Amino acid sequence: MLDGLVCEATPAAEITLPDEEHSARRARAFLTEAYCAKHHARVLDEAQLLVSELVTNAVRHGGPPVLVRVSCDGEGPALHVAVRDGNPHPPVRRDVAPEAEGGRGVALVDIISDRWGVEHDENGKTVWFVIS
Repeated sequence: MLDGLVCEATPAAEITLPDEEHSARRARAFLTEAYCAKHHARVLDEAQLLVSELVTNAVRHGGPPVLVRVSCDGEGPALHVAVRDGNPHPPVRRDVAPEAEGGRGVALVDIISDRWGVEHDENGKTVWFVIS
């Protein structure tokens, strides 16, 4: 039983990643290291998929710096993940053909996460999601 466990990602853990193709893999590994045992394994699997999609988008379209931050409230099951990049333009959800190999990242975040959003400033944007 997981009751009474303290979330290890409280208040937050973060990593700055290089602007390169292997950053998505490093983000998944970081999420595993920062992962809180209070959450069900499904939450980690889904969070890894979504952080991989967002980091890939940040590397391809956003530019440096790419920052990943993970946190939880320490009491509930919600895991908060944010990916920041240097492009202030919002991500775009695209309609893609079934045989397309890419273009589904934002759609996956929208479908899988409990909620998500984008915050902008003069230096870039942060795309975040919550999953429980």
